[in-house]
Parts: sequence; C-alpha cells; structure tokens
Amino acid sequence: MNVNRLSVRTALVLSAFALSAPLSLNDGHVAQAQQITSPEQFFGFQMGADRKMARWDRMVEYYKLLEQSSDRIDVVEMGPSTLGNTFLALFISAPGNLARLEELRQINAKLSDPRGMNEPEIETLIAAGKVVINQSMSLHATEIGGSLMAVELAYDLVSRDDSEAQRILDNVIFVMIPSLNPDGQIMVTDWYRETVGTEFEGAGYPSLYHHYTGHDNNRDAFMANTVESQYQAKLMFRDWIPQAYIDHHHMGSYSARFYVPPYAEPIRPFSDPLVWREMSWYGAHIAYKEEEAGLSGIVNSAIYGGWGHFGFHWITPFHNIAGMLTEAANTRLATPIYIHPDQLQGGRRQLPDHEPQTTFPNPWTGGWWRLRDIVERQKISAWATLDIAARNKETVLRNAYLKAKRQTERGAVGKPAAYVIPVEQHDPLTSLTMINKLLGQGIEVHRAAAAFTHEGKMYGAGSFVVPMAQPKMGVIRWLLGRTFYPQNSYTIDGQGRPIRPYDMAADVMAEFMGVRVDAVDTQVEASLTKLSSWIEPVGEVASGSFGYVFDGRQNRAFAALNLLFDKGIEVWRVDAATHGLNPGDFVVPGGSDADIAEIAGQTGVDFKPLDNDVTDMSHELDRLRIGMYQRYYGGNMDEGWTRWLLEDFGFPYTTLMDADITAGDLEDDWDVIILPADRTGTMLGDIEEEEGPYASGPLSYPPEYRSGFGQQGVNALKSFVLNGGTLLTFAEAGELAIDEFDLPLRNVVADRPSTEFWCPGSTLRTDFDGAHALAYGMPAHGLGTFLARNQAYQIVPTAHNERIEIVAAFPKRDILQSGWLIGEDLIAEKAAMVSVGYGEGRVVLIGFRAQHRAQTHGTFKLVFNTLVQAP
Repeated sequence: MNVNRLSVRTALVLSAFALSAPLSLNDGHVAQAQQITSPEQFFGFQMGADRKMARWDRMVEYYKLLEQSSDRIDVVEMGPSTLGNTFLALFISAPGNLARLEELRQINAKLSDPRGMNEPEIETLIAAGKVVINQSMSLHATEIGGSLMAVELAYDLVSRDDSEAQRILDNVIFVMIPSLNPDGQIMVTDWYRETVGTEFEGAGYPSLYHHYTGHDNNRDAFMANTVESQYQAKLMFRDWIPQAYIDHHHMGSYSARFYVPPYAEPIRPFSDPLVWREMSWYGAHIAYKEEEAGLSGIVNSAIYGGWGHFGFHWITPFHNIAGMLTEAANTRLATPIYIHPDQLQGGRRQLPDHEPQTTFPNPWTGGWWRLRDIVERQKISAWATLDIAARNKETVLRNAYLKAKRQTERGAVGKPAAYVIPVEQHDPLTSLTMINKLLGQGIEVHRAAAAFTHEGKMYGAGSFVVPMAQPKMGVIRWLLGRTFYPQNSYTIDGQGRPIRPYDMAADVMAEFMGVRVDAVDTQVEASLTKLSSWIEPVGEVASGSFGYVFDGRQNRAFAALNLLFDKGIEVWRVDAATHGLNPGDFVVPGGSDADIAEIAGQTGVDFKPLDNDVTDMSHELDRLRIGMYQRYYGGNMDEGWTRWLLEDFGFPYTTLMDADITAGDLEDDWDVIILPADRTGTMLGDIEEEEGPYASGPLSYPPEYRSGFGQQGVNALKSFVLNGGTLLTFAEAGELAIDEFDLPLRNVVADRPSTEFWCPGSTLRTDFDGAHALAYGMPAHGLGTFLARNQAYQIVPTAHNERIEIVAAFPKRDILQSGWLIGEDLIAEKAAMVSVGYGEGRVVLIGFRAQHRAQTHGTFKLVFNTLVQAP
C-alpha cells in the first residue's frame, strides 16, 4: 500500500510555518538529579556491544529521561518523520545558556549576518555569545554507530562534572540530531534482530532504509524534499547557522579505520578561505585526540574530496559553516568482522597505499573490528570538536563574523553582482518553487514591485533579484550559476583517465528546475522588497462558455489533473495549437465552481475561461493504471525517488515485485509499467554467485529477499507491450528493453572508456519536440541531467523506421551547460528520448535522469506525459 503524502499545497503551507517560526524550547528544567541513568543501565548493554542494537523508540525514551533528570538538555520534537516516527533535536549546554537560548540565538544570527553593525557592537556580541555546534548521526541507517554513539555522548555531557565538560557546557550550544533518519534506524534494528543468530546475520538491509530515498537522503540538503532534510535545513540554514557541523558516517571495511577532516582535493571555490582552514583545525584536533587515546588507523585529508554533492556536510562551507564528516570503517551491522593485514588497502584519494604517511601516521594492522571500535572513535571525534570550540570561543565567533563580512564584501565587488529571476518563465509555478527553496537555504531574495530594465533587458513586475552582497553568496553562486568541474591533476590520473567526482559534477538548482536565471554584472536599481516568507500561489478561477482551460506547460498542471480525476471531473487535452491554446493544455468542460476553486487553491494553477469548442483538436483523458518495478538487494534509489515524485503530484500507482511481473497478463491490470534506472543483470537476477558458507552479496540475503524476474518476466513484459501497454524505462534500464526486446536502437556511449566519453552528473543542452505528445508543454530547448551509465541513442535502420519517434535529442555542438563532459561528438545529434512502437504498444526510453532525485523539475513533464493518455 502506498504511503499518503502531503499535497504540494499542504507541504508549502507547512514549510512557510517552518520558515517563520523559530523552534520552541522548554522554559523550565528539573533540577540536576543526584544520579543520572547510564545507557548501560537503561538499555542493558554497552552501546556498540557485539550483536546488540538499541531501537529508536527506546532511544527517544532515554533522551526524555535525561531531560527529566538534568537541566543541561532540552529535547525538542521537531515533528514526525516520513513514516510518522519522532524526529528529535537535542540542545545541550549549561543550564544558564539554555535559560537564555533565544537571546543566544539572536546573537548568533547577528554574527552570521553582521550587515549594518559596527566593530564595537560585534565585540560585544562575541563576548556575550556562545559557539554553536551541530552534529548529526546515522543519516545512512545501516551506518548505525552514530545513533548509538549519540546516546553515550549525551549522557557524558549531562553527567560529567570535570573541567573539560564544564568548559564545553559553558561556551557551546550543542545542537545534536541523534538520528537524521529515525525510520531507517528502526528498519535496520528490526532487520538485524530478525537475522542475528542465523546464517544471514549481518546482511545489509534488503530495501531502501529511507522510505523514498535510501542512501540518497544525504543528497537532499540543497533541495530539501524530504521532511527530515527540511528539519535539518531549518536548524542549520535559518534558525541557528552553527559555526561547525559534522555528519557521522561509515565507509568501506578494508581501508583506514577512521577518516576525519579535512577533505582531500579538489575543493570548490567561492567559500571563505577561513572555512577550509577551520576544517583543518578541527580535523587536526580530532586526529590528535584519537592518537592520544591510542587509537590507530586515523586518516585525514584523504579519501573524500572537497567537491562533493550538495548534501549537508558539503553545502555547509558555502553557508560559512565548517561542514565536515567522519567516516568509520564498517562492520556487518553489529556483527564483528575479522580483517587480515594483507586485506587492508589504500587506493583512494591521497591515500595510495595502506602505509604510513603524514596524514596517516599510524595504520591499523588488522584483526577483529567491532561496532564498539566505531562508537569509541566517533565519540572522541564528536567530543574533540566541542572541546576545541569551547577552548577558543572568541576566535570561533570572531571568525563567524569575519566569514560573513568578507563574503558579503566579495559579493558586492565581484561578478556577477546579482542574479535576476524573471517573472516571465516557461513554467512560472516551478520558478516560485525554486524561490521557496532558496528561502529555505536562508538566502535573501528581493521582489520587484514594478517592471524595470537592467543591462538592456526588461523584467516584469514580480521578478526576483538575488544580490550577491550577502553572507551566503557562495551558496547562491553554486545553486544559480553555471558550473564547470575542474579538470586538472586532482581529477585526471597519470594515464589521462578522469577520476570520478564524489557524486555529481554540478548541482545547479536553476538548471535542474528549468528556471531562467540571468547573471548580471551590476547592482540592480529597482523598487525591491525583501521576501520575509514563502510565496504561496493561489490559482485564479474564471469560467467560460465552454468551461475552463489550464496551462499544460506547468508541472503543477498534472497535480491539478490528478485532483480532477479524484473528483471524477471530465478532462480533455489539446493536441494542436488552436484559439490561443497550446498542445498539451488541459480543458475542463464542466465541474462545480467549488471543486475547481479548491483545486486551484491547492495547486496554484490558474483555471482560465474557455470560450471556444476545441474538442475537435483535443482528446478526452482516462486515468491510466500505473505499475512500477521494485526490487530488493538494498532497494533502488531511483525507484524510491520516482515513488516520491508520483505521490507528490498525485499519480496513483502500484508497486510490482518479481512475482507480480512473472505472473503475466500484465495488460489486464496496467496501462504503463515503469522500470526505474537499474542494471539489466540486477533486474533479471542474473548475478553469478556461489552458494555456501562464504556467500556474500545477493546470496547473503534470505531467499525471500532475493530479486530478479528472469526470462519469464521479460516475456511477460513483452506480451504486455505487444498487447497495447507502455513500458517506460529510465537511463540504464533502457538496456534491458534494447537487448531483450531487440529494439532497433544502439546506445552510442555503451562500454566507452572514460577517456572517450565521460559525463558524471552534468546538465546537457537538449532539444525537445513539443509537437509530440510525450513532450507536450516542454520548451523547444532545455536541459537534461545526465549521469554515468545514462544513454544516448542512434536509430538502427529497419523497414519500419517510422515506428521510432525521437522525442528529445542533443544538439550538434556546445552541449555541456554545467558539469563535466568528455566526448561531446559521440552524443551530438543523438536521441536522448525515444518512443518505439512494439506490437500494439510502445517502449518509451528516456536515456537521462528526467526525474533525478525529484530535483530535475525541468524535465518532470517527460515522465508525466508518459503517464497520461496519448491522443
């Protein structure tokens, strides 16, 4: 059964509340108790003990017990998680600090944005303020050490009375997120308890450990789609803006034991240099404290490059926060792992071998590696971060001021001076969504009350201006500006092969969303008002003699369509330009005014009067029945994000497991079946692996959690299409259709060495055929987001070339917009999306990530159009 999600409109309202209302904290505390219950006493075992895991609901109980027992901690329930579990933020500090927390928050806000303040005022604030440190745990739920460590860390901070602990409490406001993924913590704990003591003990969680995003939940900071990301963004980007942030993770088992800051090369420019110095400073203190405790295997300035995805620890440097992560070598959940010395290896960025070097002076020599080893190393790193900040409060706060001041000054004198977002957009409602996402980052946005002209361009009333002269100019630069990944000795190896970026080569919000943004070199002189809350569009409604029409170029038109279907209201779609309407526009011949007004209010879509009969140029719509393939083996993040997207826009769907597909007769129940981006072998279950006691990978899972629909499933899908169904594939899933259906297509970038073709997460210029029903509402020229293993198609000549329709293609030259592209000539003028007639049905192949992480709004319509009845 699908989990219900908030409508687009409801989500906007809740987000608006979150933007305007600071966190509410407890006003009173229980006096410090004589005895505070230890984790061992409460849970019955030490955190990190072999084969023991504490569950999130019990952790919540423990934190609330600490709050009852101590006046050093406030436990804040920020709201429900995706699946309705409690999401907590812990505020830990001296009782006197917690009593004046709002005052300290305002001081911190002024230091984070000191515009209009003089030096004496700043010095007064530094003297009165406290360092704010934020740390989050176990975002990736199978990386369980962090959530367990947090229990001990909280206990130590509320129970220790030595001078070091007191200095931290006196000088630091510690904001701890003890689990950034409570749902996953429960999933993984229950899974481990189910399998411990069996032959499958220690196997990875078989599905996504965040209901929608799985491991991708730490790629969501700049878009903040999930509610968990929204909570953290509210804390870090708007309410508090900490001076330092650490996200605690696990990594592979066979290299260093523990990675600590700073990052390896390359780094992104446009943050204040003090941020990178601070990361080295914090990291050196952490590494020192680990060595002081006699712990080996600590490495810094290696493995993780400073140019990463825009998750929380990689976007924070551009918020003037020392954004960091730790990575501990993994166990098999709570089951120890034995590692031989000759199994240890380097080979990662700036750690070529598992041998001593200046950033890795004390390699671990092998043996048993336990969850407790992770908890100890993580706790030392978390404590060391608090310790150095407490010892240097004035320096840290003064640098917070300096970073904000200097970034504002750089923005004032640099180019671009601002970004202008015209009110005139191909999809105006999506542009408003982007504005709200910028506000969610704490970015200052202004709106023009009247039309104005700047640098020879005219902008209508309601256009937006984002000035660079503000503390977060670095964030603005990367979210709105064209981006090129560096190509140098840090990114190309000695054989001339590109080194894969950590995730994406570019995360340009505006390009992903298909929003026009103009970089301007001079300050905008216009009547501007600073936005203080989200924009909440409410659609206008006016009926004509033939009903209503609404614009099919808008993503939210599909949310409106699905709400109309829900109410049983008749809808038609325009197929040719007529009477001022465009192909893809939606026509509503009837329906009650109250229903239409309700839908306009929910979606922001305008329902305009229709005064002409256009039925001869339109077709009536029936709601299609949608199924989507889901597998095990850790789940498929592209599938999870696609579920998120379908639910967000109101498309009903059914999850199809292997047995549902192999049962056959799919056309009886489904009109469209989606294969999310995935490898053919994984979907088929064609994974070679030996049985036996040393099995790993797929055969380490219980039989009921192994996937693959095999040739029987392929035959069922063929029959489905032959009998009139639509099979929709994303990116590399197209390989299955091409090979198994013998389609007359060739993926021109398949098996190309990286020296010939390389495009790891970039936006590419793409041309769309707006006259084709699958591209209705798309601009003639736009951008597609292309990742490794995505596809570009050449049509193989056949006797029926007419059965292959090109919906989108790459232009002849200058294809790269942002990111990194080697081998442009291979994809020039090749198809990016095709529809292939097959029997009575069709196979639709989108070669790139049109719905990537629910971030690429600019190409959502390619997906949505496939899910709506064609002419």
